[in-house]
Order: sequence, then C-alpha cells, then structure tokens
Amino acid sequence: MELKDLKKVGPKTIELLNRLNIFTIEDLIFYYPYRYNIYKPVDLNNSDLIDTVTINAVIESIPKVSYIRKNLNKISFQVLTNNLLVNVSIFNRSFLKASLTVGKSITLIGKYDRKKNSFVANDLKFDWINQLKIEPVYHVVKGLKNNNLHSYIKEALNNIECVSDYVPDNLNEKYDFLNKMTALNYIHNSNDIKKIKQAKLKLVYEELFLFMLKINFLKKKNNELLGLARNFDEEKVNEFIDNLPFLLTIDQQKAVIDCLNDLRSKRRMNRLIQGDVGSGKTIVAIIAMYANSLSGYQNALMAPTEILAIQHYENIKKLMTPYDVNVALLVGSQKKNEHNEIIEKLDSGEIDIVVGTHALISEDVKFKNLGLVITDEQHRFGVNQRSNLQNKGIKPDIIYMSATPIPRTYALTIYNDMDTSIIKTKPSGRKSIKTFVKKESELKSVLQDIFEEVKKGHQVYVVAPAISDREDVNLWDVDTLKRNFDKVFQKKVPTAILHGKIKALEKEKIMQKFKEGEIKILIATTVIEVGVDVKNATTIVIFNAENYGLATLHQLRGRVGRNEIDSYCYLISNKEVDRLKVLEESNDGFYISEQDFLMRREGDLFGTKQSGDMVFKIADLRHDFKILLQAKKDSEKFLNTSEVNNLKYSKILESVTNLD
Repeated sequence: MELKDLKKVGPKTIELLNRLNIFTIEDLIFYYPYRYNIYKPVDLNNSDLIDTVTINAVIESIPKVSYIRKNLNKISFQVLTNNLLVNVSIFNRSFLKASLTVGKSITLIGKYDRKKNSFVANDLKFDWINQLKIEPVYHVVKGLKNNNLHSYIKEALNNIECVSDYVPDNLNEKYDFLNKMTALNYIHNSNDIKKIKQAKLKLVYEELFLFMLKINFLKKKNNELLGLARNFDEEKVNEFIDNLPFLLTIDQQKAVIDCLNDLRSKRRMNRLIQGDVGSGKTIVAIIAMYANSLSGYQNALMAPTEILAIQHYENIKKLMTPYDVNVALLVGSQKKNEHNEIIEKLDSGEIDIVVGTHALISEDVKFKNLGLVITDEQHRFGVNQRSNLQNKGIKPDIIYMSATPIPRTYALTIYNDMDTSIIKTKPSGRKSIKTFVKKESELKSVLQDIFEEVKKGHQVYVVAPAISDREDVNLWDVDTLKRNFDKVFQKKVPTAILHGKIKALEKEKIMQKFKEGEIKILIATTVIEVGVDVKNATTIVIFNAENYGLATLHQLRGRVGRNEIDSYCYLISNKEVDRLKVLEESNDGFYISEQDFLMRREGDLFGTKQSGDMVFKIADLRHDFKILLQAKKDSEKFLNTSEVNNLKYSKILESVTNLD
C-alpha cells in the first residue's frame, strides 16, 4: 500500500506529507503525536476551575465579531450549559461566525472566570463530547489539518498487516511490553491514558534499544579495525604550528597530541573533538590534516552547510598556501565542469584536502587514498551519511567536531563509540559576550545600541524564527524585520536578509558582502547558527528567543565575540524570561547545556531539528535517560550472545549492519 492509495489523499496532500518527511505508509504510522488533548466535560456550577476545562453547551445568541487590531479579532456570543448562561469569547476565529447558529450544540475548551461569568475558548468542536476523549496532536504544516492527518494514520493502521519489531523476544517478555502493532494502535487511537503510557514505553524503549545497538555495534567494530599507522615528519608539523598567526591554548595542544597519537597508531581513529563556541576546534583538525597529508594520504572535511564549507575552505587554503598542499572545495552549487574537474583530481590524488557538504558522499566522488575524514557539527549528520564518506577510503581515520557541549553523563552514553577530546579554554583576547534579555517594549533602547555599534564601524546579526509573516503571524520574520529596520534607519544603514530558501550562490554573495563590511546588518534565520565567522560583528539580536533551546541560543550568540572588541547579545522575548536569564548569567556552554537539559527537550539541546543521530521520533533523552541506560546494557548483552545470529532477528541485525 502507498500513500496515494489512502482515501482523500491526492497529489497536494502527498506533497504536504512529504514536507513532514512522510513518504511511505510506514513513515505515516511511525509519525507520533507530540502531545494529547484530553477532553472530559464538566459542569461549571460544580467544578474546580483552575485549569482549562471542557464544557458541552448550546448557542443562545447570534455571534458578534469585533476587530481589536491588525491580526487580532474576537467573536462573542452566549451559550447555555447545565442551565447556566455564559458569555463566550474566541479570538482569531471570525471565520466561524456563519457556522455558529442559535440552537447549535457545541463543545468548548477553555478557561472560565466565575466572577465575570465569561468563558475564553481556545478551541471548539461541532459535536458534544459525552465522555472522556483523548485526541492525539501532531506537528503539521500549513494546509494539513490535525484531524485529517489522524484519519490518514488510522486508515494506514487498518490496512497494514504487520510491522517489524526490533526488540528481541526475551526483552519483550522481560519487560512485559505490548505487541508492536498494538502499541502503534494505542499511541494513535486510545481513550485510555494507561494504554497510551504502555504503548509509549514500548516504542521509546525500541527506539533507544536500536540506537544503542548501533552505537555498541560501531564501538565493537571500531575496536576490531586496524587503521593506517603513519610516519610523518614531526618537525614539519611543529613548524606548521609555530607559524600559525596565534598560539594554541592548553586544551588545543592536548587535542592535537591526541589526534597525532591516533594517526601514528595502528588502531583506527574514531575521535570526537567537542568544544564550546569559538574555542578553536577547527585548527586542531587542520593540524591533523596537515600531518595526514605529509604521510601521503588525502583528507575530506564535510560541513553541514555551504556557507560553513566555503568558510572552512578559505581558512584552510590561506593556512596551507606556504606549503605544498592542494586544497579544493566541492559543493552542490558549483558548475558542472568545475565539479567534474575536482572529482577527477580527487580520483587521481592531485587534491590533498577537499572541503564540502553532502556533495562529498555522492556516488561519483572517488578518492585515490583517503586517509582522514572530518565531519563538522557531527550530530547533524546521520550515522549512514558519515559511514558513506568513511567508506570512500581504505581505512580512513575519523574526527568528529561538535560545538554543542552536552552534559558529561549523556556524552559518555551517546558518544560511547568514540574517544573524546574536550576544548574548554578559549583563545586569548576573547571577551565574554554581554547578554541582555529584553521585552519587545524595550526595543527602542536596543535599536539605539545597534546604531551606536554601526557608527563605530561594527556589524550586527538579527535573527528571527520565520522567513515571512505567512508562516506564523505570532512570530517575528526576516521580511518584516527588514522593512522595519530600513524604516527606522531610513535606509542609511545597509541591511540584507539571509535564509534557507535563498539559492546557494546568492547566499555566498550576501555572506561575502557581510564579511567585507558592505552589509552592516544581516537579518537571518538560524542558517547563521553554525560556524559563521565575521570578526567585525559585535552584536546579535534574537527575536522570539523563547522559541529556541538555551544551547541553540548559545550557538547563535557565538557568532559575535570572535575578537577582542566588546560584544553584545540581546534576547527579545515577552515569555520564559527566567529561563533565558541563564544566558545573562553565563558564557559557559557546558553549564548552559546542563541547564538546557533540565529545562527543555533534547531536540533543542542538539540544535534546531535537523536530520542526524539525535533526532528521535518518540524518545526524549531528558525524561527517558534511565531507559537509555537500560537499553545500552541490553544491547551490549544482545550483541555478545549467540542470539544475535538467530534468523528471526535478521531484521534487527540488518538495521545495524547496513551502516556499513
């Protein structure tokens, strides 16, 4: 069965489902609710009215619509519920007026003020809910309604015969887990909270068991693999380090020693270099690449975005100019003849270091003797993507870099298959970034501060969560901010916008102009989050800061403060002010990551939702860490028993070994 076979699913709906990464029936049934609405009708005469309540009512008056301001309207009417006449208000639902006729039965969900006898509804249903009802709520895109998505999932479940269970029988019995198909039905369609919890436990465990099985399999495999033991001229490496335009910090020196020892070793390197924003991880990787080149092997560095790949390429090329090392760039936006020329030179061995994006793992890219693979912001690449690049070499050593510090307890589990080098100390001359949480009512003073920085010749980042107001009227967007900044500064301050929908070549031009100082204010989405380095940028303003995890905000803040000049970060928000004040208190990414883990979901901790290892469908590491630890033990035991080779577990093993 395919998506097109579902009732009322045409090409347009399939396009919307694809935007949610739903391409198959399996994707659909494994697209889990992120929360549930629980409806249990109450009598307003008797109930405790602290929380949101559900009432059944009959409309008693003709609704009236009033327009309060742009993008805000209110519809008002009276209802009768359990012989009580109540005044009802619903905001931004004026389109419902024609449907709300006198005498109609409806269910309202909202808050009741007994003193004012007023009910402010946040939702309504056009039929009575007579008993407990649990409604799954899914992440959707504009044009796709929650109830429609739910109906597609129900139909898919009714038409699929069986699904693979990735938990071995003995563990299903040990923990008394539900059957996989039963769990899927309960997670999407149950009015019993206990059953939903049982279903979630099964599906969370399965996801974490499979994840830890992959990690433990990789660890076992890496421990068995022999690598390329290199002999390189240490004096030349030391000379390269001595000629750098800066001194290495103590942590950088330790990380360099770790990497050089790994390169000399017969054991295959599998090292994570983890460091705070601006701590200087990249130079460690560059030194390792230089040593690897001296040994006659090629290097590949894969970055998550073209902007970052181009930046790495320019920095590496500049540092390698005095040496006999050929550096190339391979990204998707290159012209075909340029792309083909680089591929030929990689195959012939003429290129020593290639920097690129996902273009590096294309089938047509072949290396003569790839010896070292480096992935930047490694959590943004899935295990399969990383393996694809690693397998282009004979037995290449691997370095992963991540500027997302995570609590040590979690790191020891999640990155269990890697050796780790941590860089905490920042390069000398770097000042702490002064951070301020501001309400929207205080924007005037922020704009004055921005203007003062621009007058000093400095540059500014402005970050918004949306591209245009069509995405969400409640969020600031780059288009609106561009118009507002041009108006405030009377177009005397050069501004530009940058976001993911702009073509790669255009992005490159905009970033180049910003680097050269031609653009003074860059208004962008989080596309600038990772690695962008413009030393003259001293201020970053982040709108709707409550929309991001603390770790993501810390990453964004790291775009400034990359020199000895005083730098500033303004977090604009009317919500979650106490949480955001953690960033006012500290510039330590490791401390912030601990706080982030305590306060928010792990998806925020690892940055904005991207494809990669850390994007779980249903598990939440903060809440499910004990399950993760148990899954780690169980997966280790499973891998080391003869059961792993049992034919009935071939699907489980296949899901792990296809990483090869």
